[in-house]
Amino acid sequence: MIEMKVMGIAIDTASGSPIIVLNDLENRKALPIWIGSAEAGAIIRKIENIKVLRPMTHDLIIDIIEKTGYKVDRVEINDVENDTYYSTIYLSDGNGNEVTIDSRPSDAIAVAIRVEAPIFVSAKVLADGSVSCDSEKDEAESQEFRNFIQSIKPSDFEKLLKDDKQSDQ
Repeated sequence: MIEMKVMGIAIDTASGSPIIVLNDLENRKALPIWIGSAEAGAIIRKIENIKVLRPMTHDLIIDIIEKTGYKVDRVEINDVENDTYYSTIYLSDGNGNEVTIDSRPSDAIAVAIRVEAPIFVSAKVLADGSVSCDSEKDEAESQEFRNFIQSIKPSDFEKLLKDDKQSDQ
């Protein structure tokens, strides 16, 4: 899992739909997820610190979670199928008990940002939907890895194999 942060909300110019954009902590990968208007509004209200007189839906969810003795531990966006993203909200009670709740990513993110819980995205989801933000750095690392692979000699593996045989005994 790769930790991500909310970069902001954008609007798809073709459809007019809101898009939440997540970035990894190094700002190298961005993951756009199309979301509903209500969820976009909830996320924007939190990002912009807009106060409301009464609790909104995501505030209510957090209040229920906390009053039952749990806290939001983390959010994971763990799958994507046919352009539909799936996520899980992880709750913990401080005694080692964990509860998982299936959620739409937009709702999970709206909850996570309110309690400053980390947001993680699986490698599969990033591979399917992310875009590179720093192609220069990505290319440099790819070239460094290619150079490393080309410099490996069979003798480099002797110690590794010897250590592996000793751990089997």
